[in-house]
Amino acid sequence: MLDAITLHCPYCGESFETSADTSAGSQAYVEDCAICCRPIEVRIRVDDAGELTDVHTSTDRE
Repeated sequence: MLDAITLHCPYCGESFETSADTSAGSQAYVEDCAICCRPIEVRIRVDDAGELTDVHTSTDRE
């Protein structure tokens, strides 16, 4: 199941919309910023009911 999420780029400070597959549960992955193209580490948390509860972004240096 794909959910629309808004990511905040820790490099350029811009926000952009993308999608996350919540059917796989909580996960971490890398997605390039749609604005500056730098790699963002994305962590999503999904609860037991399959609902997205948290989205966290960071740089590869954090």
